[in-house]
Amino acid sequence: MTLNAGEVNATYIVEKLDLPLQMEKRLQALGMTYGTKVEVLNNKSGGTLIIKVRGTRFAIGKGISKNIEVRRSWYGA
Repeated sequence: MTLNAGEVNATYIVEKLDLPLQMEKRLQALGMTYGTKVEVLNNKSGGTLIIKVRGTRFAIGKGISKNIEVRRSWYGA
């Protein structure tokens, strides 16, 4: 599934980043790499997604979040 379909207060594990190279490198520099746990804090209807990665909150748009493949983590953050 993709991150933009994530449920609020659920934790996911990053499987794949399918973004332009520069954007992918930026997210990796911020700590979002393969296997990283991502918690969805808010999923607004307009497309903005508030997430927590390694203790830091980020707001990302729908265009980015729909290109991040994740799987559900059943063990929490």
